[in-house]
Amino acid sequence: MKLMNETVPVNFESLNGELVDVFNNVMWIEEAALKQSDFSDITLKDMHTIDAVSMYSEKSASQVAKIVHLTPSAMTTAIDKLVDKGYIERRRSNKDRRVVRLGLTHKGRVVYRAHQGFHRDLTHNLLKDMAPQETVIVQRAIHNLVCYLANVIKH
Repeated sequence: MKLMNETVPVNFESLNGELVDVFNNVMWIEEAALKQSDFSDITLKDMHTIDAVSMYSEKSASQVAKIVHLTPSAMTTAIDKLVDKGYIERRRSNKDRRVVRLGLTHKGRVVYRAHQGFHRDLTHNLLKDMAPQETVIVQRAIHNLVCYLANVIKH
């Protein structure tokens, strides 16, 4: 099956294969980079939990569980491990002591920044040497994919 844009035919199977390769290679490279780094004590799933906690706003465990698609009990186990390893801390609200928020420790912020840098490098390389009108098309294509995946998650 060939899809056509205005001027260049796209080989669907080739594009599909390359998209699968990108996904698999990103996961593999992230995992390998973690194993070779000062953060070899965490898994890629742990890294994505740290990423979900983020360093910009404190979240509840249930909010993080939704982001990383874990059950509350699995999230509690994951958070306990990351607290023990020194990446995440639980913070009680000063206003309501029953409310517990998650925040990153210094170690968590360092690995978070490194992970963000990795993803920024991917984006810079994706757009490298593209004309502005091409980057708009790439952005639209990625937005379409994000919307599709969001719909799949809902169902």
